Parts: sequence; C-alpha cells; structure tokens
Amino acid sequence: MAAVGVTVACPGVAAAQTRSRNTVATARGLVRGTEADGVHVFKGMRYGADTTLRRFLPPRPPEPWTGVFDATSYGDQAPQTPNAIAGDEPMSEDCLRINVWTPASDAKRRPVMLWFHGGGFEVGAGSSALYDGTNLAKRGDVVVATINSRLNVFGFCDLSRKLGDEYRSSGNAGVMDLAMAMRWVRENISAFGGDPTNITIFGQSGGGRKVSMCYASPLAAGAFQRGIVQSGSHLMVHTPEKADALVGLLLGELGLGEGDAGKLPLIEQKTLSEANLAAITKAGYRFEPTLDGIVIPEQPFIPRAPQFSAHVPMMVGTARTELAAQLGARDRKLFALGEADLPAAIEPFVGQGNEAQALKAYRAVDPDATPSELFFRIATGRAYDRDATLMAEARAAQGRERTWLYKLDWPAPMYQGQRISPHSLDLPFVFDNVTKGSGPRMVGPPTSDTAALSNTMAETWLAFARSGNPNNAAIPQWRPYETSDRTTMIFDVPPHVENDPYQAEREFMAQYPSTQTGNGRFRSLADD
Repeated sequence: MAAVGVTVACPGVAAAQTRSRNTVATARGLVRGTEADGVHVFKGMRYGADTTLRRFLPPRPPEPWTGVFDATSYGDQAPQTPNAIAGDEPMSEDCLRINVWTPASDAKRRPVMLWFHGGGFEVGAGSSALYDGTNLAKRGDVVVATINSRLNVFGFCDLSRKLGDEYRSSGNAGVMDLAMAMRWVRENISAFGGDPTNITIFGQSGGGRKVSMCYASPLAAGAFQRGIVQSGSHLMVHTPEKADALVGLLLGELGLGEGDAGKLPLIEQKTLSEANLAAITKAGYRFEPTLDGIVIPEQPFIPRAPQFSAHVPMMVGTARTELAAQLGARDRKLFALGEADLPAAIEPFVGQGNEAQALKAYRAVDPDATPSELFFRIATGRAYDRDATLMAEARAAQGRERTWLYKLDWPAPMYQGQRISPHSLDLPFVFDNVTKGSGPRMVGPPTSDTAALSNTMAETWLAFARSGNPNNAAIPQWRPYETSDRTTMIFDVPPHVENDPYQAEREFMAQYPSTQTGNGRFRSLADD
C-alpha cells in the first residue's frame, strides 16, 4: 500500500484553479463539489488508485493530480452482474470511490460516519439515493461518507493456492479496500470538517458484513472508533479449501484449466462477471472473505470474538421480519399463508421434525401473530437473528460492556395490517430520509409515526457516532448487552427496552449453528 509519487492529469480534473468554499485540498490534490440544502457534497473522489492493472492485488493510494478534480457526480461502481440495487454509474475496476457530505469544510472536527453499502459481498453501490447523507449530516452536524469497493470475484477471489505469494491475500482484496478507505478518511477528512480520530463505520445487510470484517481484521485495527452492524452479522469466512474450490469452478466456466489461473487477471471484465455468476450458481455460495491468516487471521466471531477489537463499541441488530422483503418479493402468496401451510413453509429453515416446536416457541412470544407473520419471523430468526445473537454473545463474553443489541419492530403500513418489518426498513429512518427519494415507498406517506421513528433512530445513531454510547433523549435508558439479562432496544413508536424480549424464540434457535457454517443458502437469500 505504499504511496505512488507520480503527478498526472486525471480524467475528471478541471483546468480551473480558483478556490471556492466548495473546493477542498486533499492530500493528493484539489477537489470541487457542490452545495445543496446547506450541505456541501463531494462525489466520486478516489480513495484508491484504479485497480484495472492490479486486479486481485492490494489497493494503492490514488495518484496525485494537477488542477481541480470535478467531484460533482458519482464515480464508477464496482463490476457486478445487473441487479436491482446497482447504481446508474458505469461499472469499472476504477471503482475505489468515496462520497462526502459535510455541513462545512472548516476546522470544526465533526464526528465522521463512514457507510458501507448493502448487497452482500456481491452487488450494490454507495451512490444509492437511500444513502444520501444530506439530512443526516445536517441533523447531527456530522460528516457522512459512502464508498464503493471491489465486490464478488474482483474483490474476493482467493488465488493463493494457484498463483502463490503475490496473491496470498487476493481472497480479501475487498476487505483491504475498506481499510484503504478508512486510511483516506484519516488522512483527508479534517479538510472536510471531520475528526479523523472519531470515525464510526456502519452498514446494512452486506454493509453490516463488511463492518463485521473490520472488527475481525488487524488491517483495520485502530482505523475506526466504533461500528454499527445492521442486519448483517458475519461470523465466519470461507476456508482456503472452500475458496479454492470456487476458483476451480470459475476456471471451468471460462474454459480454463487449473494451471491457467494466471490468465484471470487478463480476462475481460464483463466475461469475468458472467463467469462469476455461473460459478456461484453451481457452487451454491459466493466469492466472499477468506481465512488467509493475514487480513483475516482467524474465524471472525466463532468460536470467539476478536480480542484486538474487544474495546471498540458496537451496535448490532436486525429487523423483526427481514425476509419479508426478499422471500415475499419472490412469492406474494407468502403474505396470505393459512395455518395448514405453515409446517411445510418453515421446514427448510428449521429442519424436518422441528416444525411444531418452532411454531410453539414463536406463538409463545406472540399468540396473535398471523401465519404469514410467524413464517417470516421464523425464517428471519434462522437467517438473521441467530447470527446477531451469536455476535452479541461473543462480544459480551469479553466482559467489556461495549455491545448494544436492538430490534426494529415497527409495522410498515404497506403490508395490509400485518406486523411486517422487512429487510432495509431501517435505511430511511437512519438516514432521516423518510420523506425523500424512495423513503415514502418503503415506510409509507409521512405521518407522526414515521417522523417519530426517524427522530429516534437517527438521533440514536448520531449519539453513538459522537461518543460510542447510543443513549440520548429520544430513547429510554439502554444498557449494554449481557447474557445475564439480554437487554434489547425495541425500535417502535414509542421505543422501549426489554430484557430478553423474544426469549422463547431465542431459546428455540439456540439449537442451531450459524447459517454461515454451511454453504450460506440462508445468507444468499438474505443478501439478494
């Protein structure tokens, strides 16, 4: 990751040298952004150099430039197969980009909130309107940043066994990108009015998994002060054997033999993306972080949480019925299940013979739940809640009182009266975007409830970013998670705190290991 000391003229660099209040001097050169709604916005800046000629290798800092970089539009997004959450920007390997929202580029040293987008380790972009940082930056007087980083085969293709030492950490190139982004923030964010010693990383779904990896990687140690894992507890990574088997399938899809892995850095981008999709479809699992002994030296949270990050505060949680979003979108009949349909519907999640026990446990928590609510809660319990509980328990076992567990349990109005809180429901509330962009589509038209929950969640995330403690005037007292009482914040209107609020459900799911111990089929469902 040594700096490259060559001065070049880059695409997107304007000739004008005139400074303005929207022009900022970074460590590599000047950038010019825009101002809207009282917030200064800088988009598409490079935190790392173009990876096209260094495919699968560690990122390098961006090269210096002359002139003023035009930071008024989002930069390229990571290569990925077409999907619903990709951005509108071009896809290229020049994708190590960062976007910044700040109330002012002054010397105030505001808390920094660095967002990792969702989409598993497979798809997505930091340019989504859901992640627009304007309202959050303005509400909390903080600096908000989002990034793009390498994904799928480009970010997690472990070639160590086939190409040797130069590629020893190629299975974690995407994790190294996250560390490079944090390095850029530490080196540059003070010029944008941020505090380089007060960085909170947060992310939802695949973004939460990326946050999990930062807690598990010595490469990120000291690079951030706290983190929030939203619906994305990632407890285990691929073994080298599992990662290598996936590379073998990839080579087969490209018509290459085991000895031809050296050709992969030269394969055309679109062809490699298509082969990635074919390979993971055959394998039943994806290109994801790998246990390489360097970037990820041990399994992240099983059997124990990393000791070197035990002191770093964490918020972790899920939505009540996460899989209503993914599974419900594929089969609308799941919202109209009858009692007779339930055993067969939940069997893939709890195993044959466990259906009656599962239904008894979940009905004990909510006897009035509809069959569809029960289905989505059980599916979510297996795919999301179990892993969040395991993560919180592993952190609590370290005795540092640095972990807060939450549940978003607010009924989104578009589900015809059923208490459904789907995957990604938290995003408009956290970013204070319930009336902006796709916010109304996700949470319904503006009401006193949507305003109240947005205030509650945004203020809680902001309080945590400021101090590492989520307590604030918008919520009741929230204690750190301990297995003795299992204190949990329930984000509803109004919010409330309970000890072990879903005890029967938790005790039923305790018989199961993390879904990440297998091929991750529940994770694949969860992260689409």
